[in-house]
Amino acid sequence: MYKTLREIEEDCRKENLPFWKLVQRDDCHEEAMSEEDSFEKMRGIYRAMRESDERYDKNLVSHSGLVGTDAEKVRLRREAGKLLCDDFTGHVMERALRVAESNACMKRIVAAPTAGSCGVMPAVLLTMQDRFQFDEDRMVEALYVAGGIGGVIAQRASLAGAEGGCQAEIGSASGMAAGAAVYLLGGSADAITHACAIALASILGLVCDPVAGLVEVPCVKRNVIGAMNAVTSCDMAMSGIRSRIPPDEVIDAMKSVGRALPEELRETGRGGLAGTPTGVEIQKKMHGRQEKS
Repeated sequence: MYKTLREIEEDCRKENLPFWKLVQRDDCHEEAMSEEDSFEKMRGIYRAMRESDERYDKNLVSHSGLVGTDAEKVRLRREAGKLLCDDFTGHVMERALRVAESNACMKRIVAAPTAGSCGVMPAVLLTMQDRFQFDEDRMVEALYVAGGIGGVIAQRASLAGAEGGCQAEIGSASGMAAGAAVYLLGGSADAITHACAIALASILGLVCDPVAGLVEVPCVKRNVIGAMNAVTSCDMAMSGIRSRIPPDEVIDAMKSVGRALPEELRETGRGGLAGTPTGVEIQKKMHGRQEKS
C-alpha cells in the first residue's frame, strides 16, 4: 500500500498511468484480487452510496430524537429558491444531511472513511455525477482516487475520531472527496493531492465531541461542512492554487495535532459541545432513558 501521496504522483508520471489505476493495482495486489473483481466490488460500494441517499426517509428521527428531518428542510428551502447557495451546493448540503441522518437512524450507509463522516463523499460525488452526467465507471474510478488518499492518511495519521479527533474523520473524508472531485474534472495527480491538502488544512484541529457519545450532534451537520470544504478545495486546486505545505506534511501535521488533543476532545463525549450544560443534560436524559429500558 502506498505510504505517501508523493509516491502516487511520481508513479503517475513514471508509468504514465492515471491516479486511480495505480491505486487499483496496488489494492489488487494487497487483496489478491483481479482488476475486474476489484472494479465490480467498488461499483457495488458506489451504488450503495446512491441507495443511502435515495432511501432517505424525511420523516424518520433517530432513537435519541436528536437528529432527523433536517435534510428535508434544506430541500424545501432549496426548491423554493431561498438558499444563499446555488443549486449545486444546495444539493451537496442536502445530500450530506440525508446520508448522515440515515446513519443516525440506523439505515444502510457506506463508511467513507467512517460512519460518522459517511455523508461527505456521497454528497460531493453523487451531485457531481448528476450535474456533469459522468458514467458510472468514471465514478468508480473516482472512488479509487478517494480510497488511495484515505489509505495514505490511515497509514500516516489516523481515520479514527478517538485517536485524532474529528479532523481524522470529517477532515479525511473532505480530503478524499476533494481529490476525487478534482479527478472527475480532469485534474492532474498534483492537483488531486493538493486539493486533499487544502481540505485537510482547512479542518486541522477539528475536535471530536459527540453529545451523549452518539454520532449525531454535532456529527451530522459537520458532514455538510466537510462536503462544502471539499467542493471549495477542489475549485481552488483546479484554479492552480497549491498548498504551501506539501500534502504528505499536511497529513503528518494532522497526526501531530491529533496526538496533542486532550482526551476530552477525542470521542469521549466529555469535552467541547458534549461538555456544555445542555450537552451534559442531554447525556443525563439519555442515560436515564437507558436505565428505564
